[in-house]
Amino acid sequence: MNLFTDFEVRIKNALEQIDIVREKRSELDFGRVGVEPPRDASHGDVATNAAMVLSKPLGTNPRALAEIIVAKLKKDADVAEVSVAGPGFINIRLAVGYWQRLLSTMISEGGKFGRSALGDGRKVNVEYVSANPTGPMHVGHCRGAVVGDALANLLAFAGYAVTKEYYINDAGSQIDVLARSVFIRYREALGEQVGEIPAGLYPGDYLVPVGEALAKEFGTKLRGMPEDQWLPIIKERAIDAMMAMIREDLEALNVHHDVFFSERTLHANGAALIRTAINDLTFKGYVYKGALPPPKGQLPEDWEDREQTLFRSTEVGDDIDRPLIKSDGSYTYFAADVAYFKNKFDRGFNEMIYILGADHGGYVKRLEAVARGVSDGEAKLTVLLCQLVKLFRDGEPVKMSKRSGDFVTLREVVDEVGRDSVRFMMLYRKSSEPLDFDFAKVTEQSKDNPVFYVQYAHARCMSVFRQAKEAFPDLDIASVDLAKAVIGMISDPAELQLIAKVAEFPRIIEAAAQSQEPHRIAFYLYDLASSFHGHWNKGKDLPELRFVNDKNRELSIARLGLVHAVASVLKSGLGITGTAAPDEMR
Repeated sequence: MNLFTDFEVRIKNALEQIDIVREKRSELDFGRVGVEPPRDASHGDVATNAAMVLSKPLGTNPRALAEIIVAKLKKDADVAEVSVAGPGFINIRLAVGYWQRLLSTMISEGGKFGRSALGDGRKVNVEYVSANPTGPMHVGHCRGAVVGDALANLLAFAGYAVTKEYYINDAGSQIDVLARSVFIRYREALGEQVGEIPAGLYPGDYLVPVGEALAKEFGTKLRGMPEDQWLPIIKERAIDAMMAMIREDLEALNVHHDVFFSERTLHANGAALIRTAINDLTFKGYVYKGALPPPKGQLPEDWEDREQTLFRSTEVGDDIDRPLIKSDGSYTYFAADVAYFKNKFDRGFNEMIYILGADHGGYVKRLEAVARGVSDGEAKLTVLLCQLVKLFRDGEPVKMSKRSGDFVTLREVVDEVGRDSVRFMMLYRKSSEPLDFDFAKVTEQSKDNPVFYVQYAHARCMSVFRQAKEAFPDLDIASVDLAKAVIGMISDPAELQLIAKVAEFPRIIEAAAQSQEPHRIAFYLYDLASSFHGHWNKGKDLPELRFVNDKNRELSIARLGLVHAVASVLKSGLGITGTAAPDEMR
């Protein structure tokens, strides 16, 4: 149950009862009427802008209209107080009985509370990570992995049919570089002194086991082959080894994909999928032969000062037209992007989200143009860019890794601080903003460490149930109907404030899903944890507020219902972030 949706319906019903509204109903946009928490909680529980947005089309003063709306709302039994503020905002305070019934609903719904039908089962493809299979994942990949995974979890919670996808860039020149790097490690495994790894190749020690495996499988056989014979063999083995490593890294971070799509698929059978995609664009009039002027600044690798086959992407929102086929007849990297998008569209996805690193900002317009051209505007494509992560240890920058040679790997970070700390902290700032990650701060047990603070709140909730069992040894909590127990019992203002914070969850879910901002969940969980810890601390000074009162069994059981609701939302929210909800903190 969404408290704010409920009162939006009630307010619109009240509006329908006003004569001047009924007279001009066809001219009014009720979609602009909003219901939300007031900025200052002391003003009430919910607030609406109804009078502010409807007064002008009605030709009346907003405050005068607000007074009429207030008169209607006062008749609602679930409204304890309603008043006009400022130029016409309406603040509403809800009756205690309403909060009790809402809490009862929260308890009954349990882990389903907050789930939404917003997505209405629509298919959405979220592609994230998609790191080149040339080595272990680094901390830069980590943020995109967490943001993408949490966003996919969030959208699924909000009612979308989500597919989590990883695009394997296994057809580019970097794979040749990988194979040549592995070949050196293969020779090294055979006993050769290879010396320093040549510039331009991958120097990391992570390739040593790959070389050793090749030596075990082939002996000296590959060493005697010309490059055009050993290169494809080593490519295959190297890609498999790197993807196995990447999957292990993702598993360590609790990231799981439904689909691993190989770029080589697009180039198979004479690049049939790429040819089909280009033919489709040609049929629609988006493909032509021509030459592009040199772009300002540094020339891209695919620019040629001669006639090529081009995508007329400027007709669908891009800054410049894009080459599809080079003058020598080979396909550009962009052509594969077009084919990959068409493949997704043909698989039934009308909504697609790409999670990319900050250095891919130049790809946004071209990908959006591809979506418009391929789908005739039917598909919605969103590109979310994740800004850089800077690592610190006690305030000092961390830059190097022994394993990779030149970057800190994702696995090293997870192994040191744990995946829960990594995942939650990667979400504790909007992904479009840079993130500082300090190893010391994310492991301290204090309010200043958000993941500890939120997980501690859930553990405290579980401890309340253990305390209840100690206070009332004969109490079988599993058999108690907590949803019924709260009716008529939970009434303290501090308890109602805690219910109100829990009640925000459905609204947060929908807002975060619509804006595609999973960090909102992390922020909300911290606020909920703060409210719960604050109420817990009040109980230290005021025994009558404690969740378990050994002198009042009935009230204690009712308060267990409140704790159950808090714990359920904390667990659901942590699940969306991909973080554990522990019963105890060790």
